[in-house]
Amino acid sequence: MKILAILPAFLPLDVIKKSIDQIMPGIEIRSDMDFHKHDAEVVVITTFTPFGKEEIDKFPNMKMLQVASTGYNNVDLKYLKSRKISLYNVPVANKDAVAEHVLAMVLSFLKNLIFFDDEIKNGNWPLLTNSSELQGKTFGIIGMGAIGIKLAKKLLPFNCGIVYYDVHKLSKEEEEFYGLTFLDLDELIKNSDIISVHLPLNKNTKLLFNENKFSLMKDNAIFINTSRGEIMDEKALIKAIKEKNIYAGVDVYSREPPDYSSELFKLGNNVIFSPHIAGVTMESQQRFITETIGNIIRYTQGLEPLYRVDEEL
Repeated sequence: MKILAILPAFLPLDVIKKSIDQIMPGIEIRSDMDFHKHDAEVVVITTFTPFGKEEIDKFPNMKMLQVASTGYNNVDLKYLKSRKISLYNVPVANKDAVAEHVLAMVLSFLKNLIFFDDEIKNGNWPLLTNSSELQGKTFGIIGMGAIGIKLAKKLLPFNCGIVYYDVHKLSKEEEEFYGLTFLDLDELIKNSDIISVHLPLNKNTKLLFNENKFSLMKDNAIFINTSRGEIMDEKALIKAIKEKNIYAGVDVYSREPPDYSSELFKLGNNVIFSPHIAGVTMESQQRFITETIGNIIRYTQGLEPLYRVDEEL
């Protein structure tokens, strides 16, 4: 069985190949698709590789597509279904990394760390602070998948109120276990001091956070997006920051790299940026490799791989 992994060139491909060969030798690894046809039955990609009809048609024998990532919006799902190709992702490998990234952004805002850092570097010694505590705040989580659950777990020691919204409501037992309260989306936005978004990008979530949704937020509230850039309307976010003094932690953008001329990058300490890297740690990347190889081994042994994507297909 031929297996091909297409990985971005910026990754240490030699190191990855050496690691993979110890578990499952014989997997072809390359960073390009400069070929007309390939006879691989199993193909592995990341979210950095566009995978539409043109790319899919290069693999006439493909039966399994494994995305070594949580997201898969780079894949043409409808065409994949028409070809009867099974799609799998890895929704669990980066949950700790993303949850910690969210907390880092939130605490940086609450503790006023960017302002203090700027002041000290400019030779000033501020005597007053508007720093506040996470304890007692209402933290809203939108999207209660693996990352949302992990974030809720990490929030428990902070003694804050945790509310959530998801199209699939958790059971009473799960809500009690994690200390969660379900709210409709608009109610969550109105009542939360902090909002963190953990949704997949689809037709229902694209531009979900528009001018109307941002207008519902409390003044001075914190908005964190580590999911997908297209879920928020950038112009609406800019307006909310200017008119309601919203603070925003932005890890994802509708275009990556983003348009640096955007007014978003001129809003000072109200915004913290990171380069779509919330889920990228040394540990999470190793977990992605381990889970991906595990899925391929299951497939080659005639077993059903984990994390099949069925809802959108």
